[in-house]
Amino acid sequence: YLLQYYQSFTIMTSGKTISENIKKARAKLGLTQDDLARKADIKYTTLTKVESGVVNKPSVQTMAKIAKALNVSIEDLTK
Repeated sequence: YLLQYYQSFTIMTSGKTISENIKKARAKLGLTQDDLARKADIKYTTLTKVESGVVNKPSVQTMAKIAKALNVSIEDLTK
């Protein structure tokens, strides 16, 4: 279910939207990229690629970890 839900949103959103939303949420919490990568238990390079839009369709697992670390829903990051 989560996969279908997420895929339906990725079709409607661009990588730019996701990257901007992650940056905004991270800044709101006063976290650096390194802080967020550690908190989300993902590689720093993965986070920087997602935030810069190099990876514009991150995996559901990556998005779930980032969303949890930012205390937001995946939907919040994709709208």
